[in-house]
Amino acid sequence: MNRLVIAIVALVIAAYVLFSSLFIVNEREQAIVMRFGEITREIQEPGIYFKVPTDFVETVQYIDKRLLRYDLERIRLQVSGGQFYIVDAFITYRIVDPIRFRQTVLGSLQLAEQRIATRLESALRAVYGLREFDAALSEQRSEMMREASDLVATDMTELGIEVVDVRVLVTDLTPEVSQQTYERMQAERNAEAALIRARGQEQAQILRAIADRQAVEVVSAANRDSEIIRGEGDAEQNRLFAEAYSQDQSFFEFYRSMEAYRTALNDGNTTMVLSPDSAFFNYFGSGGTLPDFPAPTATPIDIGVEGPTEEPIDSTEIDDLLATDSLVSGEGVDLEQEINDLEQLLETENLGSDNAEQDAAPVDPAPAADAEPALEETAPAQ
Repeated sequence: MNRLVIAIVALVIAAYVLFSSLFIVNEREQAIVMRFGEITREIQEPGIYFKVPTDFVETVQYIDKRLLRYDLERIRLQVSGGQFYIVDAFITYRIVDPIRFRQTVLGSLQLAEQRIATRLESALRAVYGLREFDAALSEQRSEMMREASDLVATDMTELGIEVVDVRVLVTDLTPEVSQQTYERMQAERNAEAALIRARGQEQAQILRAIADRQAVEVVSAANRDSEIIRGEGDAEQNRLFAEAYSQDQSFFEFYRSMEAYRTALNDGNTTMVLSPDSAFFNYFGSGGTLPDFPAPTATPIDIGVEGPTEEPIDSTEIDDLLATDSLVSGEGVDLEQEINDLEQLLETENLGSDNAEQDAAPVDPAPAADAEPALEETAPAQ
């Protein structure tokens, strides 16, 4: 019985000695072995290792071998000129010298990160303090991160840490700077908009002036051409009027008088107060007898349009037409229709002979206006 107990105790002691002398280092770690607090070995490769049994003589401290990251959030940095930024940054690092890491920060990541935060913030303040306000938002951003990494790496070597990279995640403006920046940008955009608007108004005025000038030129040219055409038309009208008057002066005076009668007495209710010997009543009081119209003494008027080819009708036919009692009295016949037929006959037929032009003498067209003053003496209906 005693032998069994002794054997069991011996096995327990042997197992304790065996397991307390073994330790395992995996691929994510590195270890240092200390004997009574003094570092004796540094282990970088993974595997199974031995030490003095129990932890009273030798102890093992494991240190992370992986790539580590520390984030520095919402720090306030001042740039050259007195303005401020709110910056978020991070640093990636690796512990490459576990012995120095143990000697400086006792192998504690918490103490190491406190040192890293202080050094990183100091480096960022130094880098940002040398730049103008716009540098952090320009192409100089990469250069600034590289300078900060170099400054931190120098200090981290003392801790046995290798700095892999330093990155600035966010560079925000402070509320005060944001408001100032917004106001400045707004003022710049307003000035640019005012400049563009002024240039547009200038171009509009130039185009409007050109259009107005062209419109005046076009209207002036059109007015000039219209006046020329109107003058030519008036001249042609006067020529035709004079030639028509010279065809048969007595008939022309009669025709103009008839036109004046039709215009003045059109409604049938007109009352006229005129002197009995007025020129307006030249063809009144004849007892229905029409005046004698001599044969035309001039050639037909050439108005530039090809007329009928037949010979002019005999003037006696016109006399027969004018001699009708119905034309004078106006009873039983449409007087206006008869006058229209007479006008159409005069417009479509040529009066006079071919050789009458040589015997025709120019006649003053002044009498043609005798019927016009009569209109001026017309009194309103009573």
